[in-house]
Amino acid sequence: MSDMQDTMLLGLEGIKKTILHGGTGDIPKLITGAKVTFHFRTQLCDDERTVIDDSKVTGTPMEIVIGNMFKLDIWETLLSSLRIGEVAEFWCDTTHTGIYPLVSKSMRRIAEGKDPVDWHIHTCGMANMFAYHSLGYDDLDELMKEPKPLYFVLELLRVQQPSEYNRDTWALSDEERLKVVPVLHGHGNKLYKQGHYEQATQKYKEAIICIKNVQTKEKAWETPWLKLEKMANTLTLNYCQCLLRIEEYYEVIEHTTDIINQHPGVMKAFYLRGKAHAEVWNEAEARQDFSRVLDLDPGMKKAIKRELAVLNMRMEEKNQEDKINTIRRWLSSLHQEEEEEEEEEEEALCQTALLQHKMRQ
Repeated sequence: MSDMQDTMLLGLEGIKKTILHGGTGDIPKLITGAKVTFHFRTQLCDDERTVIDDSKVTGTPMEIVIGNMFKLDIWETLLSSLRIGEVAEFWCDTTHTGIYPLVSKSMRRIAEGKDPVDWHIHTCGMANMFAYHSLGYDDLDELMKEPKPLYFVLELLRVQQPSEYNRDTWALSDEERLKVVPVLHGHGNKLYKQGHYEQATQKYKEAIICIKNVQTKEKAWETPWLKLEKMANTLTLNYCQCLLRIEEYYEVIEHTTDIINQHPGVMKAFYLRGKAHAEVWNEAEARQDFSRVLDLDPGMKKAIKRELAVLNMRMEEKNQEDKINTIRRWLSSLHQEEEEEEEEEEEALCQTALLQHKMRQ
């Protein structure tokens, strides 16, 4: 391609570029692993040029790593035509914009401080979309139902080559993610043994997200997917052990139930869920889970006997506490009644004294 073709993306179907503000220097080379930082604004092709997303509004520029299978790969093409500081508007037809609603959802979740991956949901992003019939944003749902051409206004801020920055796990290739998982797993185990449960949860969660990012590219329930699923489940259960230690019992119930619904033969999931139920006095649910543990692994008989003894003790304590609270409420009610009676007696005495005073007058 000539310099003009590189700059204007001439010859690429479904794309029209308009330079709004010139940049400086040569066009940077976007090699695999380069990190690109830029601002973007996405607009509909209507008379109002309705803005869908704007990174300047959120206050945080976008970062992507070239070759990292970013869902909206057309952006890599568009960015490859920009100089540092250049601002350009790109009209793109539906061939290039169909997946944008899914990308936008992830970016919005990040801006809202939420997890963009939903790693605890054991289906890929596309499957989730069809399962729930909504992306959670009305404008994106509409755009998903009826894809439209879009304007992307991009401003290139910075390009860093792979050797010029420390790569976070989100910026790794799939191969690199799978290599870092056992490292994170090991760090998590070490932190757990040292009693640093909050820090351990972060290591386990980071490893889970790495696996889920890779898993979404595999076909569900086939061998590669199942292998990754088993790895993710192991890490999720370790994560839940940490949550038990920091008393996040309802989150344990949520994650273990998710595993059980997908894989009803995972004994450890029932065991940890049973312990969480016991902690929040869900006696029937705890007993049911512990019973299921014994069905799956009779060798857990001694451990379950211990857990049931703890459960019985906790339930007895709760029953005693409930009785005490009932008595306290009754005494409080009785005391209140006595105070009301005293107030009525005082009021009656006052009225009598007032009447006698009037009669003497």
